[in-house]
Amino acid sequence: MKREVLSLIAVATLLLLTGCVTTALAPGAADVQIVRSAADVASCTAVGNVRQPPDLNADMRNLTVGVGGNTLFVTEESGRLQASSLIRAGVAYRCPK
Repeated sequence: MKREVLSLIAVATLLLLTGCVTTALAPGAADVQIVRSAADVASCTAVGNVRQPPDLNADMRNLTVGVGGNTLFVTEESGRLQASSLIRAGVAYRCPK
């Protein structure tokens, strides 16, 4: 019985820690600008829509780079926590540097 309880605690701990794993950034993703004003992308070219996959917390900068963008215009966000929020969707733009 004691061994089963310890195994259950170990599994629960691993599941909790799995949710805390950070996603590695793709090459170029660290340079992606995140904007919320349409004026910030007025001189840019839209390259695709990006959306947070269901049941996955992907870094939206990786998705933006994946479609060839260097700027993410946020169109949907949720979960305001202090000064940050979870970006749900946006439009990837290629902007001049």
